[in-house]
Amino acid sequence: MILLTRLNGPPFALNPDLIERVEQTPDTVVTLIGGNKYVVSESIDDLLDLVREYRGLVVASVHRFEIEPASPPRLRVIPLPAD
Repeated sequence: MILLTRLNGPPFALNPDLIERVEQTPDTVVTLIGGNKYVVSESIDDLLDLVREYRGLVVASVHRFEIEPASPPRLRVIPLPAD
């Protein structure tokens, strides 16, 4: 998720995978796949930087999982109380 700021409003988290297009009219308008539109205070360049950073973190996480072997789950035996 990336954090954006609504124009004259609070910040909100947005899944960048849902972005269909971004326009500068002069405000930045983000249109999602479902047709929802958000007017944000970030510029297109800032928004692209946020999306690139997000995608980089996703790729880095996948790479880390490929390199580091999964550790087995740790189980603990809890004895039942004697009656």
